Amino acid sequence: MSSTRAVLVDEPAGVFRVGRRDLPDPGPFQVRIAVEACGVCHTDSLMVGGHLPGLDFPVTPGHEIAGRVEAVGEYVADWTPGDRVAVGWFGGHCGHCRFCRRGAFIHCTALQVPSWAYPGGYADAMLVPASALARIPDNLSAVHAAPLACAGVTTFNALRHSGAGPGDLVAILGLGGLGHLGVQFAVKMGFETVVIARGEEKRALAEELGAHHYIDSTAEETSPALQALGGARAVLATAGNSDTMSAAVDGLRPDGELVVLGVDSEPMRVSPLQLIDHTKGVRGRPSGTSADIEDTLRFAALTGVRPHIEEMPLERASDAYTRMMDNQARFRVVLTTGV
Repeated sequence: MSSTRAVLVDEPAGVFRVGRRDLPDPGPFQVRIAVEACGVCHTDSLMVGGHLPGLDFPVTPGHEIAGRVEAVGEYVADWTPGDRVAVGWFGGHCGHCRFCRRGAFIHCTALQVPSWAYPGGYADAMLVPASALARIPDNLSAVHAAPLACAGVTTFNALRHSGAGPGDLVAILGLGGLGHLGVQFAVKMGFETVVIARGEEKRALAEELGAHHYIDSTAEETSPALQALGGARAVLATAGNSDTMSAAVDGLRPDGELVVLGVDSEPMRVSPLQLIDHTKGVRGRPSGTSADIEDTLRFAALTGVRPHIEEMPLERASDAYTRMMDNQARFRVVLTTGV
């Protein structure tokens, strides 16, 4: 058994320290990855804060991972040392629960999330189930692939399953880590793309990303503005604010759908009449499987979609995490290992 340099959080909400942790050889159906880059996602706070059941401290955070296969365990097929791979929130499935038996692997009752089920990507190396791996295209860098494995697949998957077709009006609510990727994907998928965000200062970024329309929610009401454009076939709600999401429902056209991606513990306020009269829907979407991640990476490589990132070395993980939690990152801090 060897060891690897890793970021360790010894207790819930504890300080970050760089130390070493054991790294066994890969077992059956496992691979060892040399981590090149790992995005710092807001959801990392669930692990760092000890908010999930069954966490085993010390925790090594990180579930937006890009690197190379170093070694493969017994029974691993189609992966060899040197392969470029990404791993996201979907970090492996059991293969035998009732959801896996129906192919709904993202709903596996024993879903393995990196840093929750096993040590995460704030490290030089890690072990992962081979089922978690997505292949990275040659023309996509590790620092760009890492955020696409979580924030990217979440928005890409939500858009392609929203029911919207080329030319339909699609709105992206929020222009942060998820939203700035959602705008790019929406434009490249051929949607007439609207950005809804707070403040006139974000208009320039929305236009730079290719949006066709911008709604400043501090200056005009969201739903009437969307209806003035014909009504949205889908609104991708990436901003984690239930009131803001609820305010967009009346901006949907008949058969439109509000797709909820942003997280807020407060309930949404939507009446049955808002949905029934025009056959509208509200649907939540999880991130996606390793196959979905691979689709996301290939589409991004093909069309030029890229996350806006700030790079920091692994030893500055504490600074990177603080920057993310204080909403100062634009839009993803990505830790690099120098591997």
